[in-house]
Amino acid sequence: MNKNYFLLDFFYAVLFSEKVKKNCELTIVSIAIVSFILHLLIIALVDFEIVHLNDHSKLLSNPIAAIYTPFSFILIYEVYLLVYYLPKSTSNYIGKQYEIITLIVIRRIFKDLSKLEFNSNWFNIKYDLEFTYDLIATLLLFFLILLFNQLNKKELKVPDSNTSEIIKFIQLKKIIALFLIPIFLILSLFSLGRWIYESFFSISQMVYSIKDINKIFFDDFFTILILTDVLLLLFSFLHTNKFNKVIRNSGFIISTILIKLSFGTEGILNTILIVVAVLFGVLILLIHNKYEKLELIKME
Repeated sequence: MNKNYFLLDFFYAVLFSEKVKKNCELTIVSIAIVSFILHLLIIALVDFEIVHLNDHSKLLSNPIAAIYTPFSFILIYEVYLLVYYLPKSTSNYIGKQYEIITLIVIRRIFKDLSKLEFNSNWFNIKYDLEFTYDLIATLLLFFLILLFNQLNKKELKVPDSNTSEIIKFIQLKKIIALFLIPIFLILSLFSLGRWIYESFFSISQMVYSIKDINKIFFDDFFTILILTDVLLLLFSFLHTNKFNKVIRNSGFIISTILIKLSFGTEGILNTILIVVAVLFGVLILLIHNKYEKLELIKME
C-alpha cells in the first residue's frame, strides 16, 4: 500500500507541483498573447482582402472579437487549476468552477461586442439585450464569488476521528485528478481543432449551426464534472456521514448541474441559470458553516 501511495504521489507531483503550475501559467499566457496577435493579423488580412474566406465567421469581422481567442486559452489554464485544487479542497474546487463559468460569460461579452447595434432601439435588439444581461450577470457573479471565497476562508474544520479514511479519500481524489488531466487534454484539443476549422476554414453553413460557440468543450466539460462530483459524494460516505457535509456536497453537485443546464439555453434564461447556480452554492456553503459552528459549540 505504501508503495502504491509513493507512486501516486510521484505522478501527482509531476503534474501538480507548484513549479509545474507556474510553468503552465507562463506557457498559457504566452500562447494567449501569440494567439491574440495572430487573430488580429488574420482579421487584417481578411479586411484588406489579401485572404479570401467564403462566409467567414463573425470572429473575423471585428478586431474587438480577437479578444475572444486569448480568453479561450486562459480558460484552459483555469481548467487545469480546477483539477489542481480538487484533492486539496472541495470548496476551492467548486470555487474554480464558478470562476470558469464567469470567465465564459466575460468571453461571450467580448465576442458579442462585435455584433452590437448602437441606436435608440437598444432594448428591442436581441444581441444588445443579451450583452446587457451578461454585463449585469458578470457583476453579480463577481460579487457572489467574493462572498463564496470569504465563506470558504471562514469554513471551520471540525476534527474527524476517522483520519485513515480521510487520507484514503484524499488519495482517491489525487487518482481522479490524474485521470482528469488526459481526459480534459484530449477533449480540449479536439474542441480547439473543431473550433478553428469551423470558425476560420469552413465554407459550409456549419459555423451557423452552432447556436453558441461557448458550448464547445465546456458543455462536455461540465458533464464530466457532474459525474466526478457524484463519484466523490459517494466515496465521501466512507469517511463521514455528517448531515451538513452530505448536504454541502450534494448542493455543490446541484450547482454544477444548473451550470451544465445553462449551456442548453439562450438569452436571459441562460444568464439566470448561471447566476442561480452560483447563488445556490454560496447559500449552501453559508448554511454549512453555520452547522460547523454548532458542532464546535457542542464539542466544547
